[in-house]
Amino acid sequence: MPNKYEDWIHKAVVDPELGDELNVISEDEDKIEDAFYRDLAFGTGGLRGVIGAGTNRMNVYTVGKASQGLANYVKKNFSEKDWRIAISRDSRIKSELFARTAASVFAANGIHVEIYQDIMPTPCLSYAVRHLHCASGVMVTASHNPAKYNGYKVYGADGCQITTEAAAEILSEIEKLDIFSDVRNFDFNQAMQSGLVRYIDASVLHDFIAEVKKQSVLSEEKVDRNVSIVYSPLNGTGRVPVLRTLRESGFTNISVVKEQEMPDGHFPTCPYPNPEIREAMALGMRDATRLKADLLMATDPDCDRVGIAVKKPDGDFQLLSGNETGMLLLDYICQRRIADNTMPEHPVMVKTIVTTDMAEQIAEHYGVRTINVLTGFKFIGEQIGRLEQAGHEDDYIFGMEESYGYLTGGYVRDKDAVDASFMIAEMFAWYKTRGISLLTRLEELYQQYGYRLNTLYSYEFPGESGFEKMQHIMASFREGIQEIGGVSVKTTLDYSQGLDGLPKSDVLKYLLADGGSVVVRPSGTEPKLKLYISVTGKNWDDCHTKEQTIVDDISTKLK
Repeated sequence: MPNKYEDWIHKAVVDPELGDELNVISEDEDKIEDAFYRDLAFGTGGLRGVIGAGTNRMNVYTVGKASQGLANYVKKNFSEKDWRIAISRDSRIKSELFARTAASVFAANGIHVEIYQDIMPTPCLSYAVRHLHCASGVMVTASHNPAKYNGYKVYGADGCQITTEAAAEILSEIEKLDIFSDVRNFDFNQAMQSGLVRYIDASVLHDFIAEVKKQSVLSEEKVDRNVSIVYSPLNGTGRVPVLRTLRESGFTNISVVKEQEMPDGHFPTCPYPNPEIREAMALGMRDATRLKADLLMATDPDCDRVGIAVKKPDGDFQLLSGNETGMLLLDYICQRRIADNTMPEHPVMVKTIVTTDMAEQIAEHYGVRTINVLTGFKFIGEQIGRLEQAGHEDDYIFGMEESYGYLTGGYVRDKDAVDASFMIAEMFAWYKTRGISLLTRLEELYQQYGYRLNTLYSYEFPGESGFEKMQHIMASFREGIQEIGGVSVKTTLDYSQGLDGLPKSDVLKYLLADGGSVVVRPSGTEPKLKLYISVTGKNWDDCHTKEQTIVDDISTKLK
């Protein structure tokens, strides 16, 4: 550890802030240990970590090393004519620096770079990879994490986040490298002048928005698009593409939350810029109440996820879960496609194994086949790709995950909050024109398919000791659990062995005798253990009681 620290003290000179931080922590062994005890983990989600100095941090050196590894992978697996990588970034601290660092490394390796000049959402990166025929793509973002984080998502030529196999190959290349001496570099401005790096033309965003607007299922039916909507990009990338898509589609009565409108990686009004949580939505609900708006939508910083709040009869606003919004969208899309005779002969919906099973009931009701995949939207994108290869891409009608990610078409291969915001606004307007609220329709769905409560809990285990504890907990869970919350476990599904044709994954799912389920898995991007609970009941009180009993029981097992 001391040798790594000394190396960085003398060699980490590109970003002066790193040297300053190293000097500050020089007498703090715990901070040095945390910064250097491992290399920042690289996997299918790329890199994600706290910004700062050290091998376990996001900085120009860890980004440069990952980029060199990716460059080596591309050069080994693609012919020279296909050496092209697209890059985008969000509004986070140092995102521009990291994006330029990656571009400079790729250019130094003779790889052509297509880079967005301004911040742009994750789905726009996925679109650019496919549209510009790139071998790979990089999105600099840490999604909805706090401001101290940043990340580096890697995409394959298909526009999906990289597969487990590709991640392993890239990691193998990364691990061969010395972080200081083996990373090639080229001045960004010189790379631009040489033509190895160029800005992505504005027409690509125009084409992306055109594809989003094609997802409409309204046909010629008259709908009041003057519904009052409040929107927040949470100081991220959504402002331009979301507003442009909505306004070009006739939704002009839109108000933007002023404090959260412009890009700002410090996220001053919501330290955790996550549309899943009330704190991030508070200012939007304030504006929606003041303006007597009907709907609030907020997208996360890289605009691949969207959360909504809907006005209740008493004037207050109710936040909908990712599962609830997804169920409403699925039901709406199926209704409209059947009414307009645009439903394919063999329609397919794809969801993750931790997403509500009620979505599968809705799909079955409309004659739609459900494909269940592992957690991560890349697996949904992978299924779209398989349908495309078989000549049946049009069979895909919807993809969803409980963490507020949705996609209605195959033009990108990742969740898309531009598309989801557009479809939510359209769905809301369609129902409102008919005097029906989204809450009313949601209650109808529960009455039709049964009450089901789905919740997510995250337990933090920071640092090296936390990582080891998570591994110990997962091992103890695999030893066998007979009951959870007083309900017997009917079936245990251990995805680490590979089930139902899915890749191996560190996930455990317990199917309970009363129809509920519990899923336990370590996060792939954060030092957290995630617990997904699904309970069924006679009513909401029954569901909440069952859910709390399960939480209390599992919590004792995590100590």
